[in-house]
Amino acid sequence: MPTNLLSDSFFESLAASTCDLAEAVTLPPACYTSAEFYEFEKEALYAHEWLCVGRESFVARPGDFFTTRIIGEPIIVSRTLTGEIKAMSAVCQHRAMLVAEGHGNARGFVCPYHHWSYALDGKLVGAPAMNKTCDFDKAANSLPAFAVELWNGFIFINFDVDAAPLAPRLAKVAEAIAGYDLANAEGPRPDPAPTLPWNWKVMFENNNDGYHASRLHQGPLHDFVPSGRAEFPPSLPEEAGFLRFNGTLHADASFNATQRAVLPIFPGLSDEARNRMTFANVPPTLSLVMTSDMVIYLILRPNGPESLEMDTGLLFAPGAMKDPAFEHKLDMNMRATAHIIAQDMHVDECVQVGLRSRFAPRGRYSWQEGAQGQFNAWLVHRYLATHQGPSEALRFAAE
Repeated sequence: MPTNLLSDSFFESLAASTCDLAEAVTLPPACYTSAEFYEFEKEALYAHEWLCVGRESFVARPGDFFTTRIIGEPIIVSRTLTGEIKAMSAVCQHRAMLVAEGHGNARGFVCPYHHWSYALDGKLVGAPAMNKTCDFDKAANSLPAFAVELWNGFIFINFDVDAAPLAPRLAKVAEAIAGYDLANAEGPRPDPAPTLPWNWKVMFENNNDGYHASRLHQGPLHDFVPSGRAEFPPSLPEEAGFLRFNGTLHADASFNATQRAVLPIFPGLSDEARNRMTFANVPPTLSLVMTSDMVIYLILRPNGPESLEMDTGLLFAPGAMKDPAFEHKLDMNMRATAHIIAQDMHVDECVQVGLRSRFAPRGRYSWQEGAQGQFNAWLVHRYLATHQGPSEALRFAAE
C-alpha cells in the first residue's frame, strides 16, 4: 500500500462517492483494507462518535457490570450502587493489567496483578504499598472515564467526554422506530461474539443493501420483502443515523417458512410499520433489522483493518418470552434467519478478498442501494473533518 495514501488527492477523490447516487461510485478499496487508513479512521470516527456497547438490561442491578472492546480498547460498563451507569477504561493505571473481564456483579474492581482497587465508577480507592512513592495522588490515577448516553434502551459511550449529545441528531430515526418502544423491549444477552474476517464497513453496508436481497436471498424465506419496494428517507451527513424501509407483500411479515409473524407483534406499531421492514442505523457501531415480531441488533466492534467482532442480539415485545411455546416459535424464525445470514457471511468474506485485488473497482450504484449513498455521506463528512477541518467537511457536504 502506498505510504502517501492519506494525501489531499485521496480525500478529494471521495467526492465521487457522495454525489447523487445515479453518478456516484463506491469508496476506494483502500478504505477497507489499509492499516494506515484504519488508524486514521480510529481518530476520525471512533475517538469522537457515540459507540453502542450494549443494552441497559445488561446492568439491571446496582453492581452489575460487563466488559467489551472497540478498536482494541478494553471497556467496562457498570451500574453504581446509587444506580448510575458509568463507562470507563478497563486498564489499570499502574501497569496496564485489565481490572475486569467478562460480566457479573461486584462492589468494585480489583486488579489481580498488584491489587489496586477501583470503585464501580472507576475511582481509585486502594493502592497497596504506594506510601513511599513521591507525590502519588490516588485521585489522579482513577480509570479514565467516558461519556455515557442511553438511547432506546441501548448504552452508548464516547471517548470524547465533551461530545455533543447523541439523541438530538437521531430525532428522525427515533420517530420512525418509536412504535417498537425499544427501551422496554426484552431479549437475552448475546452470546460471545465471533471474529469475522472482513472490514466493519463491509458488514454495515451488507446490512443496508436493499439491492442484493431479492437476488442473493431469492426463495420462500425472503421473497415477501422484494428489493423493488426499498425506500430511503433522506438524511444529512451531520446527523447521527439513517434509515432504510422495505415494503412487504403482506402485513406482519417475518423470516420463517410461513412468512408471517409467529411471535407477539410489538403493540405500538402503526399499520404502515407493520407493512414494511425497517432498518435503522447508528454508525459506526449499531444496526437494527426490525420486523413486526422481532428486532435483530448488531453491535459492530472492529479490531483491525480487515476484521471485527460483532454482538448479535434479539429483542421482543414485552411478555413475549413468557409464552411456554416461545422457544419453539423463535426457532422457526432463527432457522430461516440463520440460512439468510450464512449467505450474507459468505458474500462478506468474498467481498473482502476481492477488495484486496489490484482489479477491485470503484463500482457504480443501483437506486436500490440508496442507504450506501447515505452511509458514504456520513463517513466522508467525518473523514474530511479530521483531515482538513470541520469547515471543509461542511463545505463538501453542501456541494
